Amino acid sequence: MNGLPVFRAGAGRIEEVVRSGDGLVRAAADLSGTELRAPSGLPRWTRGHVLAHVAHSVDAYVWLLRLARTGRAPGPRADAAMLAAAVERDAALSAGRLATRLRESLDRFAAQARALPGAAWDQLVPALAGWRHPAWYLLLRCLRELETHHLDLGVGHGTEQWPDGYVSWALDDTLTTLRAQGFPLASVEAVDLGRRWSMTSGGPSPGPGTRCSAGSADGLRPMR
Repeated sequence: MNGLPVFRAGAGRIEEVVRSGDGLVRAAADLSGTELRAPSGLPRWTRGHVLAHVAHSVDAYVWLLRLARTGRAPGPRADAAMLAAAVERDAALSAGRLATRLRESLDRFAAQARALPGAAWDQLVPALAGWRHPAWYLLLRCLRELETHHLDLGVGHGTEQWPDGYVSWALDDTLTTLRAQGFPLASVEAVDLGRRWSMTSGGPSPGPGTRCSAGSADGLRPMR
């Protein structure tokens, strides 16, 4: 990761993750069996795959929170192949069981986050891809996982439902990364947030728009 947003852990930040998770769990529980097996917004994945992926991603964040708290690996860590197999397995669960599975993972995440001592939030933890970040960044990673994949379900939760704070943090994070990579984009303006990001001296600038254009799934969708 080439840049981290201005963000610090706190009770309010944790509760934002909890609220986002509650919304996704409700959406999962409302799906019929047919709806659960229907294609999601992600290639080759059903809605069941999306929900199973989120649950296992949250479990990975719980593992990292425990690592930050104790300084020791809390048991074996699932690798990419193991996670992919687990998603395939759990994608076949019923909507009710998937909603319960997701609820349990989110409850564990919230409990670990609330119990983490203040100093531990600055401990560096390793993402599965190898890069390291402070433990407080797990709150943003989890929130991004929840909000982005809620959109991927295709059940009416769009970028216009994304919380203002999340949109600002996600754009800070995504645009900082794109800037570091020399992405050919001059600037981005989010009128509804009253913010503008300068990128490079050349390249196109999307016209002033709403949150939907500034944080859309087409092009400037927050990076995972």
